[in-house]
Amino acid sequence: MPQSVDNALSYSNQWLEIISQKSVDDVQARWIIGESKDNFAEHFNRNWLEYRKSVTEAGDWAAVEWAGSGAIFRDVLGREYLDCLGGYGMMNHGWCHPDVVAAVRAQLARSPMPSQELIDPLRGVLARIMADITPGNLKYSWFAASGTEAIEASIKIAKLYTQKPAFISTVKAFHGKTMGSLSMLGKADYRQPMGALYGGPVYHVPFGDAEAVERQLEICDQIGIGVAGVLLEPIQGEAGAIVPPDDFWPRVRQATQHYGTLLIADEVQTGLGRTGKLWGVDHWNVVPDIIAVAKSLGGGVMPVSAVTTTEEIFQPMMYPNPFMHTTTTGGGALACSAAIASINVTLRDRLWEQAAEKGAYLIPKLEALAEKYPQLFDKITGKGLLIGMHFKSPESGYKVASELFKRGVLVAGTLTSAQTIRVEPPLIIKYAQIDEVLNRLSDVLADIGKTL
Repeated sequence: MPQSVDNALSYSNQWLEIISQKSVDDVQARWIIGESKDNFAEHFNRNWLEYRKSVTEAGDWAAVEWAGSGAIFRDVLGREYLDCLGGYGMMNHGWCHPDVVAAVRAQLARSPMPSQELIDPLRGVLARIMADITPGNLKYSWFAASGTEAIEASIKIAKLYTQKPAFISTVKAFHGKTMGSLSMLGKADYRQPMGALYGGPVYHVPFGDAEAVERQLEICDQIGIGVAGVLLEPIQGEAGAIVPPDDFWPRVRQATQHYGTLLIADEVQTGLGRTGKLWGVDHWNVVPDIIAVAKSLGGGVMPVSAVTTTEEIFQPMMYPNPFMHTTTTGGGALACSAAIASINVTLRDRLWEQAAEKGAYLIPKLEALAEKYPQLFDKITGKGLLIGMHFKSPESGYKVASELFKRGVLVAGTLTSAQTIRVEPPLIIKYAQIDEVLNRLSDVLADIGKTL
């Protein structure tokens, strides 16, 4: 495609006009759908379209998301969908939470980004709030935009503090796709094509197997390989909402302390209420050395992530060089305003309690459906509103997800467990909406059951 500044100017003007409109008519909507499909195919990722139900299952016109409120979003044609995916954990507060949007809008009018030279107050405010809400004596925070950046920073902090090279992670873990975080990830699909990853040794053990973690730490100690950190999700998300045995986290905490290894909790998806506790580790009353959080931290409005640790562990990030690990845009004023409002809403409305109560309502009903259709289901897993529906085969899982989409319910299979559908709605979803999801799921299972 030849360079054309004139085309870019004209096309951007056209889209800026559309963005500023409060609504679009049917002709414009269909044009937007066609343009969106063409742009994705020709300039973003053609094969991405083949994996999206919005294209393959939406009928004559692809579903192009346009607006949303609470647990419902609409495509550009006005078709409504019940959101049971929640942006893979990003939408704890639902779509366009008014309090978060208002905070960002107010900050936008004042100062969207910091100079990087003066003191930008909101970064300090958010850091103090993170110290207040994280367990134990975690005190200092570093901010970026995404979960994978938070994991990268956690890796760096652990190496700087311990001066040790190795890490322990788990099979089927998901920690991100930048090179450091990818080396911690527990599935070959994303690791193998990239070849050599993180330079230090990374050992993967089965998730939930405390003895395996203890044994690996013991072996590394015996052969003289220092382990900087054990990196774990409190509950594995992408693997299908896999909950470890109750002794897992306490035993790992004890073992890491014994061997002088940092315990890093990847709370990118589980943090801030998703599993029915403010933090996933709160289910086992464990205080990690480092917590990484992202996704819902921005309230579904702005991308923001945080790494929070103790003053002692954070020392190498401050002295002698306070610029040891930085990002120009991370922790900008808009992101921090969103995070401050997001945390405020979470605490004010006690969203973790809503997740616990709604999960206690939904999970038994899903388990009853699984018992009714044993030819389709393997099991139901999860805590709070991080739930996995595990099917006998990937084909069955995809069929259920696609049929739900045709009935206006959005769910998705997971990245490292293709036969698992994640049920991860906004924590503010209403009980009537949960019942409607269950009704539509029952219809889907009844229809599929007739073909078996």
